[in-house]
Amino acid sequence: MNRFSIKSCAEVLEESFSNNFPADSQLSFFFKKNKNIGKSERSLIADTYFNVIRNKRYLEVLGSTSNPFKLILIYLIKLQGRSIRDLLPMISEEDGKWLSKVKANKLKNIDLSVKLSLPDWFWLKLSAQYNEKKATQIANSLLSPAQLCVRVNTFKGKGRQEIMTELKESFQEVESQILETKISPIGINLPRGSYIQKHPLYLEGNIEVQDEGSQLLSYLADAKRGQMVADFCAGAGGKTLAMTAMMKNTGRIYSFDISDKRLDSLKTRLKRSGASNISIQRISSENDNKIKRLKEKFDRVLVDAPCTGFGTLRRNPDLKWKHSEKSLMELIAKQKNILRSAARLCKKKGLLIYATCSLLNEENEEQVKNFLLENSDFKLISKSVILEKYGVPLDDKKYLKLNPFENDTDGFFGAVMERVR
Repeated sequence: MNRFSIKSCAEVLEESFSNNFPADSQLSFFFKKNKNIGKSERSLIADTYFNVIRNKRYLEVLGSTSNPFKLILIYLIKLQGRSIRDLLPMISEEDGKWLSKVKANKLKNIDLSVKLSLPDWFWLKLSAQYNEKKATQIANSLLSPAQLCVRVNTFKGKGRQEIMTELKESFQEVESQILETKISPIGINLPRGSYIQKHPLYLEGNIEVQDEGSQLLSYLADAKRGQMVADFCAGAGGKTLAMTAMMKNTGRIYSFDISDKRLDSLKTRLKRSGASNISIQRISSENDNKIKRLKEKFDRVLVDAPCTGFGTLRRNPDLKWKHSEKSLMELIAKQKNILRSAARLCKKKGLLIYATCSLLNEENEEQVKNFLLENSDFKLISKSVILEKYGVPLDDKKYLKLNPFENDTDGFFGAVMERVR
């Protein structure tokens, strides 16, 4: 990086630290304002930007500063291994002296939460939930950026091997890194930064960006031909599109969400996918009259509930600085209301699937246990009963539980409940 790219990165970091916009949106907006920045320099700025956000707390403690420019310098010498001599042409003499002191700082007795760059409250919950060794392993995995994962749209007809061959021909310089996902039968991993948005396979709807864990949630829903399916918190529709492929574009999927922006994204993706069995439904809340009118109409109800998103910190590292114990409590209350409302859509012998991209028990197992205590007309079904049918190689636990350290996916949770009366 040169002085210009460091200053540019510091500028967008300062903007990101001072507002509540998602980090990726903030960076995208910055590049739109600064179209003179070249492709390779953009890549350097983006990598540094996200890595500083990932390691923000550790860097701040190392340098006793929250200044974005200085945090970048600390990142370059302490985590990237750059020498101060390399940086001297880009920094002041005063910064050089300060940086020498920072480089000598070993921080031998720092708390694990600082070393792992996590908020104290989140680390306390994670380490209480697991033993300290496993919690540390998971937390370390969250500090590494995720690779790009795509889902093969089986409805289009091309199989995974055929698509992998085409991708390897297009990205010959990294073809050895284009690999099948280890768990999902329809996933492909590509190196981080692979640009596929203009690739014919993407434009024609043969592949869609979707993390492997999210693909597995779609399998957990076990949607079948001709069924009525509700995707209750559809967002931009990744799981809606995966389920319609499983249903061979038959039956009907209702995609509910409160956000026009997210549903507009689904409309764009829907055109590429070739699907025609999706009804996009904008609702005002989980208690919208549309929900009441559709009581007990659905064979499958998927609730991918709003959550802290801490399972996605490899992709969205800024989330850990935007949540608190207070916001967690607010989300838990919201999840409970959403699950209770969505359950009304489920017909007898239908399946209700509750999911989050969180790692915290309070948002996951505890929500399910509390729901079942209050709703005796539902019972829990072991996830293996469903996933074994699809040849998905996961251990025999009743819940779907994924994390980056053990599964190399985003962190996901899923539970299947059947309406018994």
